[in-house]
Amino acid sequence: MNFRNIVAAVMVSLCASPLAAQTFQLSHSAASGNPKDTASLKFAELVKERTEGRITVEVGTSSQFGDDAESITNIRLGTIAFSANAQGSTSGAVPEIGLLGLPFLFQDLKQAETVMDGPVGDKIAAAAEAQGILILAWWNNGIRQTSNSKKPILVPGDLAGLKIRTPPDPITIDIFTALGASPTPMAFSELYIALQQGVVDGQENPLINIHSSKLYEVQPFISNTNHKYEATPFLASKIVFDSLSAEDQKIIRDAAVEAGTLNRKMVHDQTESLRGELEAAGVKFNDVDPAPFVAATQSVYDKWRAQYPELVNELIAAAKAAGAK
Repeated sequence: MNFRNIVAAVMVSLCASPLAAQTFQLSHSAASGNPKDTASLKFAELVKERTEGRITVEVGTSSQFGDDAESITNIRLGTIAFSANAQGSTSGAVPEIGLLGLPFLFQDLKQAETVMDGPVGDKIAAAAEAQGILILAWWNNGIRQTSNSKKPILVPGDLAGLKIRTPPDPITIDIFTALGASPTPMAFSELYIALQQGVVDGQENPLINIHSSKLYEVQPFISNTNHKYEATPFLASKIVFDSLSAEDQKIIRDAAVEAGTLNRKMVHDQTESLRGELEAAGVKFNDVDPAPFVAATQSVYDKWRAQYPELVNELIAAAKAAGAK
């Protein structure tokens, strides 16, 4: 066989061969069965199916690939491709995303989703991209409540002296400082043991997290403070994403949005149903009058408006407009 025939044979062989398979990691901190975990598995399934197995996504449940803060670093370095991360942890690299958690900004999940799916969400996503982080979709974590091991929280004064675990999120820390508590930032993966051993008295999370991570086993009181909203930004490493073909980028973006639809539905459904299930497990719930809590946290708006005046005002206006629909 002459040289030209050998080259032709090699080219035919290469063209007939499938593209090299790639395996990427997806990190998150939630327990198995949490809407964040279920949607992450759905994302992996869709990507594998639509790339005909060329791209496989391994899902690291319960911080198997690192906690949320570590995952942000790894996303920026390109050592992890995807993360269903936390709003608070992401704010360490993208402070603008923390503004979604301004106190009592959103009254319900639909209002928050409308804002995130609009121009304000796009502006925050642009700020993230400048830090090497792509927000492929806005998933939900829910409206956050306050639990503790001591007593019902009826008014802000009831939080005085209580050590409340918060994520490493400046706005959440500011909220609980303004309410008179002693906020204690801590990784979510360390929370159950810290509550069990009395390192902290309480914590704040959506009911879906309190339920799936069994925090209610060591937290007999849940107060419906509804003090802030929490998004789950579904993130991709810009380094990894830019290395993919335009076709695979579209598959991944579409899969992130589709899995996000599942996530949102699960969060909506469980937000409605979990109170009864937790009460049956022995948890004592109480509702609060929001007015004194709102008044006590106005200083949080003052602080963050001074740093991001245009975006805070834009966010407040968008929330009002979405709430009026």
